[in-house]
Amino acid sequence: MDYSKLAELLFPGVTETAEEVEARYPQRNLPEGAKVTRIAPSPTGFMHLGNLFGAITDERLAHQSGGVFYLRIEDTDAKRAVEGGVETIISVFKKFGLNFDEGALIDGEKGDYGPYRQRQRAPIYHVFAKKLVSEGKAYPCFCTEEELSAMREKQEAEGANPGYYGKWAAHRDMPLEDIEKALAEGKSWVLRFRSEGDPEKYLHLNDLVKGKIDMPENDQDIVLLKSDGIPTYHFAHVVDDHLMRTTHVVRGEEWLATWPVHVQLFAALGWKLPKYVHTAQLMKMDGGSKRKLSKRKDPELALDYYFAEGYPVPSVIEYLLTLLNSNFEEWRLANPKEPYENFKFTTNKMSVSGSLFDLDKLRDVSRNVVAMLTTEQVWDYLTDWAERYDPDFHKLLTRNPDYSKAIISIGRGVPKPRKDIAVWSEMKDYMAFFYDELFVPGSEYPANMSTEDVRAVLEKYPALYDEHDDQTEWFNKVKELSVSLGYAASPKEYKQNPEGFKGHVGDVSAVIRMAVTGRVNSPDMYTVMSILGRDEVLNRIEKAKERL
Repeated sequence: MDYSKLAELLFPGVTETAEEVEARYPQRNLPEGAKVTRIAPSPTGFMHLGNLFGAITDERLAHQSGGVFYLRIEDTDAKRAVEGGVETIISVFKKFGLNFDEGALIDGEKGDYGPYRQRQRAPIYHVFAKKLVSEGKAYPCFCTEEELSAMREKQEAEGANPGYYGKWAAHRDMPLEDIEKALAEGKSWVLRFRSEGDPEKYLHLNDLVKGKIDMPENDQDIVLLKSDGIPTYHFAHVVDDHLMRTTHVVRGEEWLATWPVHVQLFAALGWKLPKYVHTAQLMKMDGGSKRKLSKRKDPELALDYYFAEGYPVPSVIEYLLTLLNSNFEEWRLANPKEPYENFKFTTNKMSVSGSLFDLDKLRDVSRNVVAMLTTEQVWDYLTDWAERYDPDFHKLLTRNPDYSKAIISIGRGVPKPRKDIAVWSEMKDYMAFFYDELFVPGSEYPANMSTEDVRAVLEKYPALYDEHDDQTEWFNKVKELSVSLGYAASPKEYKQNPEGFKGHVGDVSAVIRMAVTGRVNSPDMYTVMSILGRDEVLNRIEKAKERL
């Protein structure tokens, strides 16, 4: 077979050489040890937790090593692509604060190693496809779908392994004159790799998560170029990762089975194999057993779920870091105020088996994260969420920003901040009693207090209340009122002599709290009343008295 002639027959318009393409993509000038990683999603319109799981790994490995993190769009499968899919990918990653050093943009791209959309790279793939053909490592296959289907049926009947290989590779050794004839007749063809693999032999591979893995060699003559000239994932990612000088390929463990194919292609093209990081699958408990998170069954798989529920971006990232690195929680406990970027991320601490995703644990992590945010950070996150998902609440919040921020600041920036909130969708209820439009009066007064005593508290307290008092003076007046009504000035005093009192100051405070907030539990009452203002406090107490 004259492979050079075959290459010219198949790719007559390809004049650029592999060496010339290589020259356009030189080795990157980076510090020693710097990693080059990429996230390469398909524009299907559905961004899921697995995308983010891998992207965090990519971003941490690259940026903490002084390397490069880039975005490549793998849009070779036109059937799966949706309108706006690329915009969705870029906007979602932007919301999660994953900053790409180069790659695809909504209105173009940045970086010297593009194009970063695979469909725009077809001429590049054709150069290397032609090279493989000229070296006898690839060939055209003219099989129709009907012929391939018949082959599969015959393999099944004979109990043979399915696929296009060995004796089943009908066009593997097709004579040049037959190929010329088929091309002249305009027959459709795909380009297949000529595998020299032997499934009886094993590759000894090393994954940065799984460790050493032995896998049988690939013997399948996989498709490199589809009939429209667009490459398959296997071929495109090998060419792209080499030319973009990717050092570490991060992907889900479901891709492990294809690894021997990629090892083969890198070797056939004479290129150095990048290091592979196969991340564990995200699992959940279901009926006492683990299973993969499912797009059909589990709404929490979609990243849109976290935006709609109002999970702060840092909460989701922090939680995923606990799944990605087993020592992250320990580090966070020791460094509660440090940005997560200061954590030393490593593949050595990544889970080998499935990572168990737990929404309850995410909520716990989120409470801690929200508690550590500043008032301004909460304001920005909350108003951004409310504008999209609760416009009425957004109007209340932004009607008087200073008032709303004062509410948000309660218990914030202190040694032991409050941990009431896990998601922004809970903030409306948390803040509701501060707004007349949302305030719901309550009547759950302490069971040990008579209606007469409740009324007495509501009647006597307004005369004692002075909005200019500091917190100590304010509470002393509540204690004085308590004592005057036969209640102990402290829970400790009541506990020492329960027969001598009707109750304690906490009961009297609870009456004031219920009247002002309509709730049994609320943030610090002194601060609450300071924010509401004297007129509103006295108005609510008066109306509470009228409802008795």
